[in-house]
Amino acid sequence: QVKVVESGGGLVQAGGSLRLSCTASGRISNTYAMGMGWFRQAPGKEREFVAAITWSGGTTFYRDTVKGRFTISRDNAKNTVNLQMNDLKPEDTANYVCNADGRLSGGSYYPSFVRGSWGQGTPVTVSS
Repeated sequence: QVKVVESGGGLVQAGGSLRLSCTASGRISNTYAMGMGWFRQAPGKEREFVAAITWSGGTTFYRDTVKGRFTISRDNAKNTVNLQMNDLKPEDTANYVCNADGRLSGGSYYPSFVRGSWGQGTPVTVSS
């Protein structure tokens, strides 16, 4: 079984920064092309992909609206992935949820639906 825990959300003014962390434990494959991804869901909206990274760190994907502002990185020794978010905008307001052990392929992140592979999320609120 996998367990995912996110942290680092909060309230910030537009233009500010936040750093989210996601730690995975349990039966993680930690193999090539597998990795972790961040998603977000705003009230009344569907969940959307934000960024993903392979366990090796050699491949990263971002949604277009966060490119140049968000940076995803990993610490394999701690099974932790960080999301540095700069120049935050009100439209970035959402609950940010981490997924562990998904697959990165062809420019897309395919999340895992193994029990426990999704965290509860950490809320981010950006005020204008």
